[in-house]
Amino acid sequence: LMSGLMTGREDLSEVNLIVFVGGFSNSDVLGSAKGWAGAFLYNPKAKAALDNFYNRKDTLSLGVCNGCQLMMELGLINREVEMSAHPKMHHNGSGKFESTFINISIPKNNSVMLSSYEGTTLGVWVAHGEGRFDLKNNPDYTIAANYTYPNYPGNPNDSDFAAAALCSKDGRHLAIMPHIERTLFPWNWGYYPTNRKQDEVGPWIAAFVNAREWVKGVTG
Repeated sequence: LMSGLMTGREDLSEVNLIVFVGGFSNSDVLGSAKGWAGAFLYNPKAKAALDNFYNRKDTLSLGVCNGCQLMMELGLINREVEMSAHPKMHHNGSGKFESTFINISIPKNNSVMLSSYEGTTLGVWVAHGEGRFDLKNNPDYTIAANYTYPNYPGNPNDSDFAAAALCSKDGRHLAIMPHIERTLFPWNWGYYPTNRKQDEVGPWIAAFVNAREWVKGVTG
């Protein structure tokens, strides 16, 4: 997809949902997602395609882990504020890569993908070295998910306010560090309730169903 955006073969005009996936883009040699962000910022065709996508009202986006870091680097969650005031991401407070199965809680929120989870606490995998949300310079943010404990190791990166995910004001764009896409099936979980052996899929699948239904609603 990136090569298509950079050459102009793809412009996202027929895309309603874009997912920035997890992983180590450019091996993170420039820092988490910084090389990936540069491919958008310094390529006019890719930047124009992304800007046009986010200016539309019929689009959703999801960034997971490295994709979440990309959204922070590009200022895609709070596009209405200056980059100097946009939430930032830093190295984990532990100073090391954290890979563990933990719980996150979903507060009241307007996220298209997560609002239906309000009041629930669910297990999920985390795997990152730079997952600490720095929200000190921007009081105008929407937390869509919290780690269930304020401190390490329950808050594996020491994020401000135990934030695990942020969403845009209109709820269409979600940046989340935990890997909900790696926890879709019961056998993906580090622990799954023994009284739910009949489940074919885990509860995180509903986030993607919510996205599909929203897109169906706006596209007819």
